[in-house]
Amino acid sequence: MRLICALAAAGAVALLATSPAAPITPPKLFGTVGPGFTITLKQNGRAVKTLKPGSYTFVISDKASIHNFVVEGPGVERDITTPSFTGTKTVTIRLRKGKYKFYCRPHESSMFGFFTVT
Repeated sequence: MRLICALAAAGAVALLATSPAAPITPPKLFGTVGPGFTITLKQNGRAVKTLKPGSYTFVISDKASIHNFVVEGPGVERDITTPSFTGTKTVTIRLRKGKYKFYCRPHESSMFGFFTVT
């Protein structure tokens, strides 16, 4: 009986070792900026407050040509959209531990949010 279990386990390991690895898709974060003076970043419908280190796909919906969406933190300063752009942009960003800010550069004093990577 032990021999059968050992052979079955060895076969399973061999099968897994020869299967192609499926690419890992980064979790998605959904941001909006505009049309009024609002900016949000959500994951699964909830405001982002803390994340684990790693890569994330930011899907940003820019609804006003007077705003943009910027992410800034340890090793990152990325303008995902520009003030003249409206529409959706998707980028993948690697986040390290630390505090991050997302904001609209032209209206940074009133349009911003924070999250922490722990």
